[in-house]
Amino acid sequence: MLVVSLSGSPALKSRSGVVLEHARLWLQDHGVDVTTLRIRDFNAEDLLFGHFDSPQVIDFIDAVKKADGLLIGTPVYKASFSGALKTLLDLLPERSLHGKVVLPLATGGSIAHMLAVDYALKPVLSALKCQEVLHGIFAIDTQIRYADNELGGELDEILTERLQEGLEHFYLGLQHRVQARQKQAGGHLRLAL
Repeated sequence: MLVVSLSGSPALKSRSGVVLEHARLWLQDHGVDVTTLRIRDFNAEDLLFGHFDSPQVIDFIDAVKKADGLLIGTPVYKASFSGALKTLLDLLPERSLHGKVVLPLATGGSIAHMLAVDYALKPVLSALKCQEVLHGIFAIDTQIRYADNELGGELDEILTERLQEGLEHFYLGLQHRVQARQKQAGGHLRLAL
């Protein structure tokens, strides 16, 4: 199983990045390969001007194509997800998320931003024909404490439990996707015989 972990935060130090890192470690402990991508590592000009032929953009599209699922983490600004993330998602071809399982993860300053995942991010993912967008996990900034290094940090107990529950559902969705793909491949093999 292969998952793309996409951080939509342009900041070097990011709470949504901390949550994604915890998710990455959990998935790797369960035998899932995780490719980590961060919006801040993309050339801003490629994103702003829609350079579909940029090597970074081509690699991103290829990684998404090969993935069974995506973790998408974003801070919430002014009741919506990161604009830089939207710009990157706009570079994906139509139907890029067909057959994929997506777990959205968002962080914000208060509970008032919790619905940003449902009302802003999920419609974009649906437009890309995502097979299954799981119930997103929203974390309040106070539930995340930074560590001394740039990626590290700790989650409070409640957020840790919610993240683990969400990841268990995500993992199950990944397993169903792999099983369906194997079944379909078996059917094609029988037709060829």
